[in-house]
Amino acid sequence: MTTKTGKHSRPGRKFLTGAGVVCVCFISLVAFLCFFSARWYVRVYGRIGFDSVLYTLTSSLSGTQSGLIREYLSGAALPALVATLIVSVLLFFPWKKLRNFSSRHILASCISLILSLVLIIHAAFNVQLVDYIIAISSSSEIYQEQYRDPKDTQITFPEEKRNLIYIMLESMETSYLSKEQGGGLEYNLIPELYELAQNNINFSHNDGVGGFREVSGTSWTIGAMVGHTSGVPLKVPDGISDWQNGYGQDGHFLPGLSNLQTVLKENGYYQALMVGSNAAFGGRETYYDTHGVDKIYDLSTARKDDIVPNNYFVWWGMEDKHLFEYAKQELTSISQQEQPFAFTMLTVDTHHVGGYACAYCGNEYEENYENVISCSSRQVASFLQWLQAQDFYENTTVIITGDHCSMDKGYFSRNVDENYSRHIYNCFINSAATPYETKQRQFSALDMFPTTLAAMGCTIDGDRLGLGVNLFSKQPTLMERMGYHAFYKELAKKSDFYETHFYAKEDLIPST
Repeated sequence: MTTKTGKHSRPGRKFLTGAGVVCVCFISLVAFLCFFSARWYVRVYGRIGFDSVLYTLTSSLSGTQSGLIREYLSGAALPALVATLIVSVLLFFPWKKLRNFSSRHILASCISLILSLVLIIHAAFNVQLVDYIIAISSSSEIYQEQYRDPKDTQITFPEEKRNLIYIMLESMETSYLSKEQGGGLEYNLIPELYELAQNNINFSHNDGVGGFREVSGTSWTIGAMVGHTSGVPLKVPDGISDWQNGYGQDGHFLPGLSNLQTVLKENGYYQALMVGSNAAFGGRETYYDTHGVDKIYDLSTARKDDIVPNNYFVWWGMEDKHLFEYAKQELTSISQQEQPFAFTMLTVDTHHVGGYACAYCGNEYEENYENVISCSSRQVASFLQWLQAQDFYENTTVIITGDHCSMDKGYFSRNVDENYSRHIYNCFINSAATPYETKQRQFSALDMFPTTLAAMGCTIDGDRLGLGVNLFSKQPTLMERMGYHAFYKELAKKSDFYETHFYAKEDLIPST
């Protein structure tokens, strides 16, 4: 309804003003949510790249630690709501002194929108969205020039094929060593793992026990798993929907990518993956199933197999003390088969924030996280002792490695010098290969793929697979050739080759 002058009637103006205020307040809520979410993410995880943020945003919450969800609600969602209410009241409440100011809603809306823009820009820089956009705006040719496809590379297995046990330890770094040992602390939290690395094969960035650097696309668990097993990082395809589909929403996970599991499947291996949480979390189940793993064990199968009671759930699922007992039980059965086996397991107690202290953990250290890390070191050593007593051990290569650097930013801010260069733990036990040089090496999770096969006694034509290099050979890694920062930036760039070849739905797994 309008007047003769063409202006909206008073009720009409009130409606439009009210709708505009609601719209502006909603924009403010979104902006505050972005701001506090970014702050929360960086405070909890650290700055580990926007690709990991995007993965978190588009992944299912199935299997997520319930405590993290509560922390997010209290640490980000609630402050965003409170801040929005305060700003909205200050700007739009009909204060008596401002009632006669005809343009106050326009001014208040402008102030709110400018504030919202500032908050969103701050959040974008905080989670490295700007760096991510810059990176994907340029295209990389690294795959066309450097990628070595396992399907086109001759890989020769020994006459007597060796078994593989691949123990991936959540967030296990060499930072937990003392400064005298090359770590970042005043004391050594992982003496058992340190001794194992000293007495076996440890590829190191220094002259002592060391490890490898984290690169783009490998800074969270499933990204690290892809890197360790395929020699390429986990990259985001164009479009959120494609991203979701590519990570298990349609039952496929990088189906065009040939990886360690593909190679072992083609060579007659029985393969299993064991995790203590929900295997579906982060697309892990789909990734390993897509590439030929025969059996996947997780919390649900542990309940069915009476490892833990029905409806049992702590932390992310079940403690590592149950995981190691479960592994002993299943390895005893798997080893009775005639075919060689490859068994991968992933621990979880040392996950951020603060880790989970099980009944085996002591109280030697003031911080809970340190007690959990120390406990993990002891449990791994105990499990290895059990392995060494088994009949199948003599013909089995054991690899113990961290997946990625810890995301517990608070712990490292409190205890480790910010200038300390953090590296990820690795140890090769009962290897069939002898390394040419283990010290002063620069490498990443991508190099673990060909190095694992070499440790199993395989000969690889050219000593390269994926973007990785066999560390037992004389070949320099791409990181050593290009430099860490140049290599990292190249991996972060967009790659048409990656999306065209690795997301293509083709049948990689041979029938058995």
